[in-house]
Amino acid sequence: MSETISKLVQQTAADWSSVMPPNRPAVLLAGQMEGTIAGFTAERGKMKFEEEPSSFEAALQATKEVAA
Repeated sequence: MSETISKLVQQTAADWSSVMPPNRPAVLLAGQMEGTIAGFTAERGKMKFEEEPSSFEAALQATKEVAA
């Protein structure tokens, strides 16, 4: 990523609503998200369910309680 998260947030706000972040804390908060985003990006493709259902419907059926 060539731009910082703070700059991307500012640009997105300008594109969508024609406003810049209202204050310095808003810009700092956006910058603090950079580490979190990098952490999730590093985990992409590594995490899996042990028995991943093929669909949401299959997951519901697998956990369905049987009436007694």
